Amino acid sequence: MRLAGRVRVPGDKSIGHRAQMLAAIADGRSVIEGLSDGADVASTRAVLASLGVGFEWSGDQLLVDGLGLRGLCGTGQVLDCGNSGTTIRLLLGLLAGQPGTVTLDGDASLRARPMRRVTALVEQMGGQFALPDGDRPPVTVRGTQLRGVCIDTRRASAQVKSAVLLAGLTADGVTEVTERGLSRDHSERMLAAAGVEIQRDGLTVRMTPPTHLPGMRWGVPGDFSSAAFWLAAAAILPGSDLTVFDVSLNPTRTGFLDALTAMQVPVDVEETGSWGGEPIGTVRVQGGALVGARIDGSVALRALDELPLVAVLGALAHGETIVADAAELAVKESDRIVAMRDGLRAMGAQIDATADGWHIEGVDGLQGAPIATRHDHRIAMAHAVAELRSSSPIQLDDPAVAAVSYPSFLTDLRKQVIP
Repeated sequence: MRLAGRVRVPGDKSIGHRAQMLAAIADGRSVIEGLSDGADVASTRAVLASLGVGFEWSGDQLLVDGLGLRGLCGTGQVLDCGNSGTTIRLLLGLLAGQPGTVTLDGDASLRARPMRRVTALVEQMGGQFALPDGDRPPVTVRGTQLRGVCIDTRRASAQVKSAVLLAGLTADGVTEVTERGLSRDHSERMLAAAGVEIQRDGLTVRMTPPTHLPGMRWGVPGDFSSAAFWLAAAAILPGSDLTVFDVSLNPTRTGFLDALTAMQVPVDVEETGSWGGEPIGTVRVQGGALVGARIDGSVALRALDELPLVAVLGALAHGETIVADAAELAVKESDRIVAMRDGLRAMGAQIDATADGWHIEGVDGLQGAPIATRHDHRIAMAHAVAELRSSSPIQLDDPAVAAVSYPSFLTDLRKQVIP
């Protein structure tokens, strides 16, 4: 069994969320190409439509009629963010400086995720929020005039940083954000592409608020996090030779490539161009023998969403794999540290959870087992990859959850495998 050929994955979720939000507050019409058809990106679109933003599909292009920099007016409505943490956290920043009041809510999984990490910072800018459940949705946002301030996020989080920057778009004065490590920089790149004055000094970003945002043409490259599932699948199947093309190669997102290299997987990367300030290109992976490695520090941060796949690779590698500095995994759509430990153990892996990752001793192969996806798309998809090296099928309790980011992945993977 092996994988071969070329694959293109759905549009990048992180960029898709931001493109829709920036288009919503632009003057006039924007065009977005390559948008993901996943449920998370659709949640952002549905919320913005409820606030009066016009959306229209023209073939595979999304036409967005923006309402202007301060045009999102809440009327007290409750807006459903579904399962999308990016949707709710970025909107907490974006809506804090807009007129009116809205309440942001979501599904059971989203209602378990912390929000004060965002609201506490935007409150320093004058933002007004109400959280009846303390730190969890629903969250009511009361729009007000914000002020630019200097904020230390005390963590490396693209969602937190982006929420503050989006709030700063309508603030009086410069907004400055300092984080503890370099997180994804899609917001900075896209704001700069839209003409916003952005300056970076190490881990600090300074933004001068614009008077308006122009309508833009946004191209959304393939989602690197989605591509990672294919790269991992090829890596664990000896004889595989797979290329993913037109994928985002943003260096703040590609830590998984460093993890693959550390585990001695042959990886070739070629940058072929850029879309909207984002580098794109191809990644080729060849399958073979995996070697255990330590994945931590900046690599773990830049590969955070892909670390469940590192656990799969480690379970099948020769020797010891340690993943550390990834405590944030515990507050994703599920506690991914526990979810991957339990699922891979059920499949016969030798894996122990730690407070910030895993300790894994590789085995030669895995076995089928029932898998609790915990309503988490990445847990479902990571175990589907592990199944490629299993002696019998797994049973996902909720395979449909993959639709959050990659609706066709499970079907596409089966079609691409060469017996």
